[in-house]
Amino acid sequence: MQEVPQKLGERPLNLQEQVAWCWQNWQPAEKLVLVVLDDVTDGNWETSQSLLPTTNRFRVLLTTRLRNLDNVQELPLNVLPPDKALELLTLKGEQRVDAEKLCEWLGYLPLGLQLVRRYLDQDPDLSLAEMLQRLKAQRLEDEAINPSTRGLKAVFELSWQQLNPITQRVGAYLSLFAPDVISWKWVESATDLLNCTEREINEAKKQLYKRYLIERLQEKEACYKIHPLIREFLKTKLAALENTQDLRRHFAAVFIKIAQQIPHTPTVEDINSVQYAIPHLTEVAQNLIDAVSNEDLISVFLGLGTFYEGQGLYAIAEPWYKQCVEVFRASLGEEHPHVATSLNNLAYLYKSQGRYSDAEPLHIQALALQKRLLGEEHPHVATSLNNLANLYNSQGRYSEAEPMLIQALALRKRLLGEEHPDFATSLNNLALLYNSQGRYSDAEPLFIEALALYKHLLGEEHPDFATSLNNLALLYNSQGRYSEAEPLLIEALALRKRLLGEEHPHVAMSLNNLAYLYKSQGRYSEAEPLYIQALALRKRLLGEEHPSVATSLNNLANLYNSQGRYSEAEPLYIQALALYKRLLGEEHPDVAMSLNNLAYLYYSQGRYSEAEPLLIEALALYKRLLGEEHPSVAMSLNNLANLYNSQGRYSEAEPLYIQALAVCERVLGINHPNTVTVRENLEILRAEMSASNSWLGRLIGFFRR
Repeated sequence: MQEVPQKLGERPLNLQEQVAWCWQNWQPAEKLVLVVLDDVTDGNWETSQSLLPTTNRFRVLLTTRLRNLDNVQELPLNVLPPDKALELLTLKGEQRVDAEKLCEWLGYLPLGLQLVRRYLDQDPDLSLAEMLQRLKAQRLEDEAINPSTRGLKAVFELSWQQLNPITQRVGAYLSLFAPDVISWKWVESATDLLNCTEREINEAKKQLYKRYLIERLQEKEACYKIHPLIREFLKTKLAALENTQDLRRHFAAVFIKIAQQIPHTPTVEDINSVQYAIPHLTEVAQNLIDAVSNEDLISVFLGLGTFYEGQGLYAIAEPWYKQCVEVFRASLGEEHPHVATSLNNLAYLYKSQGRYSDAEPLHIQALALQKRLLGEEHPHVATSLNNLANLYNSQGRYSEAEPMLIQALALRKRLLGEEHPDFATSLNNLALLYNSQGRYSDAEPLFIEALALYKHLLGEEHPDFATSLNNLALLYNSQGRYSEAEPLLIEALALRKRLLGEEHPHVAMSLNNLAYLYKSQGRYSEAEPLYIQALALRKRLLGEEHPSVATSLNNLANLYNSQGRYSEAEPLYIQALALYKRLLGEEHPDVAMSLNNLAYLYYSQGRYSEAEPLLIEALALYKRLLGEEHPSVAMSLNNLANLYNSQGRYSEAEPLYIQALAVCERVLGINHPNTVTVRENLEILRAEMSASNSWLGRLIGFFRR
């Protein structure tokens, strides 16, 4: 190409004329030419337009952080997918976990990844973990990891200088948000503190978006996102504002208010309505606690814990409840009602996880603390009594649970009145205890009253109403009233799926209970898929080490045993028994039940010598834990009698049948399926004894002749 002329006659050529001459005289003329204009900004875009070639032999590529330029086709450069980001860092396999964390912190931004890789190449002894630690500690400061992020900071600074003061303040405020979905209404709430109008704050949004400092989420209305590295840059700008602490307090208050709206048993709708706020509430809990008052602290951790616990995500909820206890103890001391509440919440979570030994001391400590601080006559004391009693009920410690449940019920009735959801809960819990004890006539009116109250106070579209339906159905099932139980169980299952979603422990419970009903009716083909689905769901949500998983294993084994599928049933029974013993201890009704069921399998296979000691152990355990007058004791007596009958040990079997029948008739009534079964077994035994005696008599007579 020829040298560009500097003058035209006596007049020097300006820039536009020099560039136009270049386009005109570019060689060779037959080939297309790519022209790159790098880093176009607001300040130079107008000038750049005047310099563009006007002939078709040129193709122009602009690199810019601006959007929606006139007559420009945009080709946005998005962040890399995780696998490509890892590939760009050329990482070794053994460093993969650290590499993934590093890519996540850099937000998968190609420029950031490239700069970090270049720095790592210069220091091959620097581990990825140490690199990430430096980045987190020093953010984007040049001194920290020079020169790996200096280029990034320079690029961001260039865009920052082009913003007006209001937009800069809005951008700095955005650094408080997590790098996740940001509803713009949350930003607008800070209008007064940012010293601007709503119109100005929305103009600022347009400017930030135009310069790629925020990304608009197309699938969500008025929602944006900030890149992690841009957020780190903006944090340095926030620190320079005069009212930084006021902005931090306001930000925390926005999400505390949202946390306070999460109900104790959130539905899918509740979860969906707050899910985008959770990452920002997490940011408050992790980095802005100093901007939260002592009174609001509990809302931060309780909100996060409830959000995850309400979905059955107990492992994710646990650290938030634990942190709540630690924060309150550190800031408020041991003697404060919030400490008692946080202990109670953590204990309740442990109980949901089947960690009874972890839950009990926390419940006891919370109850004592609330009595000491609030007095005996307080709703929180009633709640603590109720929760500790529920724990004892789950452990089969019925004699300890009953007086607490009665006390909690009376306290709530006195303090809250009979038209209160907590009063309905107390009715329900006392009924559950009576049901566990086989005291069905005591349980039924309480269940019915609780169900009516829930319906009246909360409506039919509420998780507590679904639970109440389920519990009443279980009572009817225990009484053999299958036609009354089935529609309630079906309704409860549908309601839980609709309100809580398919992936929830309560849905697994409903699947299990409906399957149990079908199995009780001999509808095995309908029961099996429900049992299998419930077991898989519980394992997925609760983990392998949970009492509910043991229950599902046991119930599926019962079904297989009833179908004669003994080889499939036995390993499930053995696994369930080991799990019950490990999680609940040797002295628990579920252990007795598991012993009984495994023995019944052995009995069905004619393995009498293996069945007998298990049946004897189960019967002794039932009597010791539940007392002589319990349906489970009656059926345990019946099962041992069956074994003796099969072995021809009639004189040992008969008194057991008689004793079992008497208990069934007293507790269940004369027409209950279990009562009918025991009565028929006794009649068969006596017929066999009579036939045996008659045959023996004829044989003796023959010898006498």
